[in-house]
Amino acid sequence: MTDTNQNKLIDEKQAAQRLGCTISFLRRCRLLLSGPPYVKIGRLVRYSPAALDAYIESNTVQAQGLQTA
Repeated sequence: MTDTNQNKLIDEKQAAQRLGCTISFLRRCRLLLSGPPYVKIGRLVRYSPAALDAYIESNTVQAQGLQTA
């Protein structure tokens, strides 16, 4: 059985909460054509929870250990 909550689109307020950022950051990302992918339905902007998870994963930086010479 699939998780139906994962398939539902969320608004920008919910997306900002999920990412730990502000709504204005998401709006700036859309203006600059960067940031997480979004869905535009008329004037409404919605985000897929799966797309947000993929965005988080793609922007995760792994710490590198210091190398001594």
